[in-house]
Formats: sequence, structure tokens, C-alpha cells
Amino acid sequence: MNNPHGVLVVHKPAGMTSHDCVMRVRRLFQTKKAGHTGTLDPEVSGVLPVCIGHATRIVEYLQELPKTYEAVMCLGSSTTTEDATGDVLEQLPVDASVITEERVRAVFQRFLGEIEQVPPMYSAVKVKGKRLYDLAREGKTVERPPRTVTIYDLQLASIRAGEQVEIAFACRCSKGTYIRTLCVDIGKALGYPAHMSRLVRTGSGPFTLEDAVTLDALEKARERGEDLSAYLLPIEQALSFLPRHELPAARKKAVLNGLETSLPDAAFPEGSLVCLFSEGRLLGIHRVCKGPTGSYAKAEKVFPAEVGM
Repeated sequence: MNNPHGVLVVHKPAGMTSHDCVMRVRRLFQTKKAGHTGTLDPEVSGVLPVCIGHATRIVEYLQELPKTYEAVMCLGSSTTTEDATGDVLEQLPVDASVITEERVRAVFQRFLGEIEQVPPMYSAVKVKGKRLYDLAREGKTVERPPRTVTIYDLQLASIRAGEQVEIAFACRCSKGTYIRTLCVDIGKALGYPAHMSRLVRTGSGPFTLEDAVTLDALEKARERGEDLSAYLLPIEQALSFLPRHELPAARKKAVLNGLETSLPDAAFPEGSLVCLFSEGRLLGIHRVCKGPTGSYAKAEKVFPAEVGM
């Protein structure tokens, strides 16, 4: 396994930080070039794409893609961390008879589209140069500016009544969305304190749990002498969410040297991204620009020969 390049879709276990996952991947693949595409809280499991080798150059594009989650929110109590790991702040008996599917779905509708969230104190967001979770551990609470996120879809899965009422749902949302905070805000809309009791990331951009492999499975594969590069998705496959444009072979060298190239008869919107290929080989990621003579592509990332092999 020499100089591996590609995207490893890790099924991160609960109880491990995203950083620890990346460090373990670096050791398994014997590389220093590896980075994930969006942090998962330690107690959250699920899809964690890790870019290796030249694929680290596409982290910024993968980070921007929507995420999907399966969550369980608990009505009747709120916590310091907005999830089950924190201390209880408030408790209130829940009248389960008023938490109907119809009412919950109606509340979900109010949270679709662009919404504002105030980041939880127990988060990695920086305010005046300090991580919020560091301030929270010091017993401090500071003003946090709200952030705009987008909720694309909310689907109710089940409502279970017990000592408290648990609402299971699926969510598709933009990067930077705090599902913990979403649970708290939905709870308020239903008239009760709430927290998130369970969360699994089921998808990140084009990657799903079906694509994911556990770190333990990778360890066993290495012990069997397998080539772990077989578990990597090629960079061009990881970029399948971007449109593809084939160039004539005569333009390959110029594009690989970072030169702009015209896109005759292409109908890509100005400012959009496109993957340029030639003879079936990925050359790079380019930004579509408009000029006096039509559309042309300006290089953002150009990939060396081994990427497109």
C-alpha cells in the first residue's frame, strides 16, 4: 500500500472523537495526510468520511454537503449539554395525550427551510478566541451569535410514551446544524423542555452507512494482510455530486498546468463547479466563468497523474 489516495467512509463508534478516528486511520494507512469532512460529537456514531493523500484537497467541498441523521429527542427534561451526557436543568411531566403524530408533524413543518440556531455552550464554536466548551467547563455562559442553517427535511419515525416521551425522527440538514439544539427548540415549540438522547449520522453528502467500514474491521483486514487501499473510494467517485465535462486530449497538458480552458457548448451556470476529465481521467475541479467568447473553466484544484489512474 504505497501512497494511498481516496476517501475512506468510516463508521465512527460512539465514545471516540473524530480526531481519534483520523489518528487511527493515519496509523492504519501509514500516512500523515488524512482529514475528516465534518466533526461528530464523541457520543455520536455514524458516517465520518476521511480523506487520505491527495483526497485531502477535496475536504472543503465535501464539508459543504448536506448531512442526514436519525435522532431521538426526549421530552420532559433539558440538560446542560442539550444531550443525554449533561446534568438535568429542568424537568416537567409530559401529557403524552397531546403529543400526537399530527401535532409533531405540524411543528416539524415550522422548522423546515432556513432557521437560526444559537450554538450550545458545550460546542467547539469559538467566541473571542475561546472554545465554548472550555468556557462552559469553567462554569461560564456567554452570549452566542445565532447562526443560519437549513433544514431540508424532517420525517417523524415514532413516538414512544413512558416516563418521558421519546420522539424518533430523521433529519436532512446543512453543515453546521446542531441536532441537539434542534431537539431543544422543537421541544419548546411543543411546550416542554427537551434534550437529544440518541444520534446517528446516516449520511454525509454522497456517503451512507452502507458505504461505511468500522475501524475494527480495518484492523482485522490489515492483520490478514489485505491491501487497505481497496477500501478507499477514488477521488473522482467521491466527487460524483459535481457535474463532469470531458475535454479533448489536446487540452490535457494545458489544464494540468493550471491554465484556463474554454467550455464550448457547455451549459453550466456561472460560478458553479465542474470536474474536468480527459480520456476518462480526472484532471481537476474548476470554476465556471463567463467571458466575451463564452464559458471557460478556471482551475481550483488540479490533480497529479496518479489520481486519475
